[in-house]
Amino acid sequence: MKKRQSKLISLKEAAALVQDGDRLAVGGFGVYQHPMAFVYELIRQKKKDLTVVGIVNGNDVDILTGAGCLKRVETSYVGFEKFGLAPNFRRAVEAGELEIMDYPEILSMDRFRASQENFSFWPAYFLGGNDLLRINPDIKPFNCPLTGKKAWAVPPADPDVVVIHATLGDEYGNVLVPSRRLTPQSLDITLARSCDKVIVTVEKIVSTQKIRKHPHLVEIPSYRTTAVVEAPWGAHPTSMLGVYGGDDAHVKHYLEAAKSPETFRQYLDEYVYGVESHIEYLDKIGLETLLSLRKMDIAL
Repeated sequence: MKKRQSKLISLKEAAALVQDGDRLAVGGFGVYQHPMAFVYELIRQKKKDLTVVGIVNGNDVDILTGAGCLKRVETSYVGFEKFGLAPNFRRAVEAGELEIMDYPEILSMDRFRASQENFSFWPAYFLGGNDLLRINPDIKPFNCPLTGKKAWAVPPADPDVVVIHATLGDEYGNVLVPSRRLTPQSLDITLARSCDKVIVTVEKIVSTQKIRKHPHLVEIPSYRTTAVVEAPWGAHPTSMLGVYGGDDAHVKHYLEAAKSPETFRQYLDEYVYGVESHIEYLDKIGLETLLSLRKMDIAL
């Protein structure tokens, strides 16, 4: 019998799996549960010309934009929700430095469902009279062959790489998603089924025996994952449901720094380029701050 191979690798090795020009799907939603440790490592490795295809994006896209990693974004929203607009993203779009393609939020989800099912498009019947059709030429009209009703073909997401952050996983890439879940966790499962190259960072690597005790929660099995990385606090400064809350103070600090390219470069120099690893980043944030965010009310 062939022995199973461990898929546990370092953050640097995982980020190296992303190639310049790739279509990248980043897990999470708005300002919740993004794989930020992975995003920072992409920036350290100076990845270029990436396209982020998403659903609802926030600081993940904004910091990648400010660091010069992106050429295109396909999503329904980029912003910081209660904190306001995404300054780097907005500045780049207004300057014509970043391509954007708008989709409604629901269809942004459906694009990943199309990729999951290997469909060449996803049909939509509710876009008539919508100005989106004028600004998004990738959406094509057609008549339903069964009813003759006019519809629109929405292209699939088709990411080259999907990266998500989860709670627990084993070294073989079996990823456990707690039964208590909200939109970010549910969408991450869909993302993981839409692509053949799936990288998962997890709060903690646990034994396969522990995973086997909760087989019904292994929503992302090992055959779906390419690599798994242990990255505690890997979503900081975004929140992780049942583990820790968002670091609002740091988000406000980030937004203040992002008001200009000059001050934003100082932020990158301190928190991204100025540290060699995720552990050094956590040291800079500080144990006292991290512990103040901890919730630990997770229930399997």
